[in-house]
Amino acid sequence: MPDRPYVLLSCGMSIDGYLGSAAPRRLELSNDADFDRVDAVRASSDAILVGAATVRIDNPRLLVRSQERRDARAARGLPPSPMKVTVTERMELDSGADFFTAGDSEKLVYCATPRVVEARSRLGTVATVVDGGRTVKMRRLTEDLGERGVGQLMVEGGGTVHTQFLADDLVDELQLVVAPVFVGDSRATRFVSDGHFPWNPGRRAKLAEVRQIGDVVLLRYALSARFEAR
Repeated sequence: MPDRPYVLLSCGMSIDGYLGSAAPRRLELSNDADFDRVDAVRASSDAILVGAATVRIDNPRLLVRSQERRDARAARGLPPSPMKVTVTERMELDSGADFFTAGDSEKLVYCATPRVVEARSRLGTVATVVDGGRTVKMRRLTEDLGERGVGQLMVEGGGTVHTQFLADDLVDELQLVVAPVFVGDSRATRFVSDGHFPWNPGRRAKLAEVRQIGDVVLLRYALSARFEAR
């Protein structure tokens, strides 16, 4: 069986650990220079994964923005933007969302078994629906992506997905950007929710880089030996 992909979790959060505000309007936590850095990471990846809630709430396009980077991918025989991947238990997804309509890259939806028939009926013309089992497990999902040829998976949220990947010790590299703002509202989504994480006072995560990018700070953590091997 092919190795699971190298998993890079990329996230921006407030000083007090929130991914945005509780308001429907999206809170921009980064700046243009960091958005360009994230674009470069996207261009280096084979697939980008977000949870269904992120698809519904943020309506992300998940495309490589830079024409130069799109051209470089095309020159290597790759689609202009990476494959898009999402995960759903309840199948509350709109086939008209930008996740499905923007760009020509392949789209995969890992769906819990009870909703697969509904998902294929609703999304079958815009995405490939994969039966993820009665409960979609991220470890099996990453193994399936490895079988599909994905070498690097970029995980971009939200909090539930972050928690699942980190608690299951599936993340090789964490790129965490801290914005100089406070949200101060417990109704907002945090970077992670409650969980049993492999990194704790007895096993501290390794800080590999600290970089100031304008008014935000990038913290890169090496969370597996695979980070060192790259």
